[in-house]
Amino acid sequence: MKILVAGASGALGRPLITQLRHAGHTVWGMAQSPRGVEVVDALGAGVVQGNALDRSAVFAIMEQVRPDCVVDQLTSLPASPFDLPQRLPADRVLRLQGGGNLFDAAQACGVKRYIQQSCGFYLDGTGMLADDTAALKTTAPGHVGESARMYATLENRVINTTDMQGIALRYGFFYGPHTWYDPEGAFTTHMRRGEVAIIGAGRSVFSFIHVEDAAAATVSALTAPKGIYNVVDDQPLRVQAWLPAYARWVGAPPPGHMDAQTAMQQLGPESVYYQNQLDGASNHKARRVLGLNPRPQPWGVV
Repeated sequence: MKILVAGASGALGRPLITQLRHAGHTVWGMAQSPRGVEVVDALGAGVVQGNALDRSAVFAIMEQVRPDCVVDQLTSLPASPFDLPQRLPADRVLRLQGGGNLFDAAQACGVKRYIQQSCGFYLDGTGMLADDTAALKTTAPGHVGESARMYATLENRVINTTDMQGIALRYGFFYGPHTWYDPEGAFTTHMRRGEVAIIGAGRSVFSFIHVEDAAAATVSALTAPKGIYNVVDDQPLRVQAWLPAYARWVGAPPPGHMDAQTAMQQLGPESVYYQNQLDGASNHKARRVLGLNPRPQPWGVV
């Protein structure tokens, strides 16, 4: 199968290209920056350089490659999660408009299957683990709600198409090489500086996924029935449990605590929501259909 991966030089794009090539597929990677082009080329994939926001360029790339499947992993995220609120407007433009160009070009060129990156951590499980039918938390405050509404738009676009087989993969929080959650990652740096605190009771449930496991599930999605899949690991954990364990794993001091009222005043309502209202996700469908077999989290919980 010929695959075009957009956002190919990112934390997920790198292992995805490697696994796709090992599975015998012909892989093309789309990247914008010269550094991204170098990364894709070093992975052994064909390279197309282009800005997803340049509609005519995207259509030209699609005409050139003529893939059987497009995998949309477009993101514009900052090096540090602390800078996320400032970067999110640009990220939404890239995913909605740039991804829209990619989607329209795929339709115009007769692409058979379209795989869309979505979100497995802003799901509304009504206090339980969210399954694959759960809605996104579109009424959440601040950037959490804005991102949830963006993901809902992306999912509706790909799932409701009749021209292609559409799949939305709701990935959990990525950890592993080139992610924030890695011994060399930005989140770890903040932890070691003592800059991360548990807000309130830390009741939110986080669902993670290693980028290699996310890539393996994405490869399986090439032949899976269309629909939505939660691609998360087997260890959904509350912030109050995983954050201290993560600190021990990376040799950082234990996280501090901040009461909800202080966080509301200093950091805004979304910060309190983020650590106390996320539900986590169930991976039962992805295990059954995609053969997802996620590794245990390296920080563990004791």
